[in-house]
Amino acid sequence: MIHMALQITTLAERPGFAPALWDMDHTWHEFVLNDPVADLFYAIATTTYADYVLVADDDAEPGRMVARACMMPYVVKGDELPDDGWDAVIRSGWLARERGDKPDAISALEITVRRDLLGTGLSGRMLAAMRRHAAGLGFRELVAPVRPNGKHLEPHTPMAEYAWRTREDGLPHDAWLRVHVRAGGKIVKVAPRSMTVSGTLDEWRAWTGLPFDRTGPIEVPGALTPVHSDVTHDHAVYVEPNVWVSHDLT
Repeated sequence: MIHMALQITTLAERPGFAPALWDMDHTWHEFVLNDPVADLFYAIATTTYADYVLVADDDAEPGRMVARACMMPYVVKGDELPDDGWDAVIRSGWLARERGDKPDAISALEITVRRDLLGTGLSGRMLAAMRRHAAGLGFRELVAPVRPNGKHLEPHTPMAEYAWRTREDGLPHDAWLRVHVRAGGKIVKVAPRSMTVSGTLDEWRAWTGLPFDRTGPIEVPGALTPVHSDVTHDHAVYVEPNVWVSHDLT
């Protein structure tokens, strides 16, 4: 683990990072970036939600971003965290803003670490900063629809099985879930349809470089479950499950 002297602030405090916020080298796959619901947050993240975006740089390279973290306030509906996790939070947060409703909850959306710094412990430090910032804003809980970073290696394993798998020491088998639990998070439930990405077969070919020339489940690198392809109707749909984790901030 590399111990970096990080400066972590909100984007509102350092708006100079805004032009480069999405240009940081990352490992997100193209198809994930085509969830249409994402535009309800990301298109206005640097303006409307600048207080909920954290940016980090290192003293050795001041001004060059090493990681970012995004959160969104939203309105709770019902007693349980929603099955449509990530998409539900973004829709709820957007609707609250449009209607003038006061959000009563906050969710993490992502933590992205620069590609060359993966495995250095930055994600855990960004998560700790998110917890502190959410608590400072007056929230008693930070929830997160977590995308387990090892699940893509087992696309046919049900998330309900994968999410609860543990090591001999009792911690989660998945490394990213393990970071959350070590930070004080508690695995609550699976969000079986946290993100939905649909497109024509040509769009999926462009996003993945795969032929998409047959009907049925197709394994796509980086996808947590197979993508459902339908040649007859010229479309494919990816439904991604995530894992709800709750961080008590009290």
